[in-house]
Amino acid sequence: MNKILKLNVLIFLILTIVGCKNKFENEPLNILWLVAEDLSPDFLSVYGDSTVNTPNLDKLATEGIVYDYAFSTSGVCAPSRATLATGVYANSFGAQNMRTMWAEPNARRSGLIDYEAVPPPQVKMLSDIMRENGYYATNNSKTDYQFEMSVMAWDESSNDAHWKNRSTQNDPFFSIFNFGATHEGNFFSNWDDEEFLVSENKEINIPPYLPQNNVGERDLKKVYSRIVKLDEWIGEKIKELEEEDLLDKTIVFFYSDHGGPLPRQKRLLYDSGLKVPLIIRFPDGQRAGKRDKRLVSFVDFPLTVLSLAGIEPPSFMQGQAFEGKFKSKTVRKYIHGHADRFDESVDMIRAVRSKKYKYFKNFHPEKPYYLPLAFRERLPSMQELLRMRDAGELDENQSLWFRKTKPEEELFDTENDPHELNNIANDPQYAEILLEMRQECVDWMNSIDDKGLIKEKELIELFYPSRKARQTESPIIDITTNNVSLDEVTEGSRLGYRYSSEKLPSKGWNHYTNPIDLKPNDTLEIIAHRIGYKSVINKIFNGKIVNVEYPLSRIEIQDIRYSANRPKLPPIK
Repeated sequence: MNKILKLNVLIFLILTIVGCKNKFENEPLNILWLVAEDLSPDFLSVYGDSTVNTPNLDKLATEGIVYDYAFSTSGVCAPSRATLATGVYANSFGAQNMRTMWAEPNARRSGLIDYEAVPPPQVKMLSDIMRENGYYATNNSKTDYQFEMSVMAWDESSNDAHWKNRSTQNDPFFSIFNFGATHEGNFFSNWDDEEFLVSENKEINIPPYLPQNNVGERDLKKVYSRIVKLDEWIGEKIKELEEEDLLDKTIVFFYSDHGGPLPRQKRLLYDSGLKVPLIIRFPDGQRAGKRDKRLVSFVDFPLTVLSLAGIEPPSFMQGQAFEGKFKSKTVRKYIHGHADRFDESVDMIRAVRSKKYKYFKNFHPEKPYYLPLAFRERLPSMQELLRMRDAGELDENQSLWFRKTKPEEELFDTENDPHELNNIANDPQYAEILLEMRQECVDWMNSIDDKGLIKEKELIELFYPSRKARQTESPIIDITTNNVSLDEVTEGSRLGYRYSSEKLPSKGWNHYTNPIDLKPNDTLEIIAHRIGYKSVINKIFNGKIVNVEYPLSRIEIQDIRYSANRPKLPPIK
């Protein structure tokens, strides 16, 4: 090849690379979250377990990046989603207890009311920010955030929500789809009636903390069978993108909301409860087939989505972007986790994890590790563990969870002890590591103003004085001949509007930014809502406010619907 030809080829390659870069920088890409519930990465072929075939996940991994150290901030869904929705640690704004908006019977009898956590006024939901910046946002359809979603959060949040419903097909979208068949609640009934999608001759490796018998094996077979269904679902969603010629215009995330559904997985801060799968596929084939060894936390996800959309993350968010235009220059040294009340069982544990070590701070060492939980005790493997406990049949590993007390601190070498069975906190050779991680836990809790240190009933009183939710006040409304201007009254309230003639299930409230045009004989609806407060709607017709509505909150609606069948709250003292 002569010098001129070589030069032309080089120029062509440079222009192609620059052109691709400009294409993805100048055209906003769609972002799709595919979320499985209650799933540990340990059972997926992408992470080394080939018990069942997952061709769609495997293909996504070969076309995308597999993150080996991704973690939830909690071992349970609602607090995790509070962080995913806001980019703020749930325990920094009182959303750490599972769950707040529906108190289980025993929690209710103790005086815990249904309540919404109330974030600071500057906090907005990620999807709200995406919509402000021109994205069509849909959620199908989990909304378990520990607060009623912002009225400005979604264009549509329902079982029918889909990017296909956007009116302008050129608009970029941010869409979430949730896969619920892997959830703990689907493991309770009709166990033996379900066809297992696991080969007969496949050996099932049962984690050492579960029953090492046919009950533990059946529970694992069901997990694997659900993973097969999950893989089919992933394939369907990717096919939808391909059919609309959108796959090469969309960044695809796959992850789970926390670790696995089985005993000593869900709700706990071991890796079995915190560690999640994460695959991100970029349309330009960026780092396709690579493994990413950085520590990644759920608190980083919202900032990363904004960064990938070219939107500078707001200062209230507490994580760091790990991809995109505003990618952090600092590599994470630690991730952090929290465990607090779960339904009727109350405890408080904080965790710090590095690439190699995990530290626990137990704030109630006098309490047992295992705390009774009616919902979990419907699992066959949990029932079997309790039977074995009562019969004195637990082995050394299984017995660890049922100790009557726990040390104030624990330290685990997660590389050499992946199931976190051997506490090395008292081993002198790890004294410096223990000291460093202890201080990191203190620093983190102080930096986020950890609300776990406040008794829950006192926290509720801050949010709901005299057990009553606060009301967002009507904005100041200035009506002229041609338009309407608004000013917020309640700090942190989000202001939106819509015309009655344009109301559709697939079209959310418009963000208020500039004076709104009045349309003759068309009702203009104006909404104000601060997260954690009740909303208010003003209706304007032909230049006059004709009605002010105070919609019932979700909690008020469920009180009306279910109060007759729920335990009565004790009187206010």
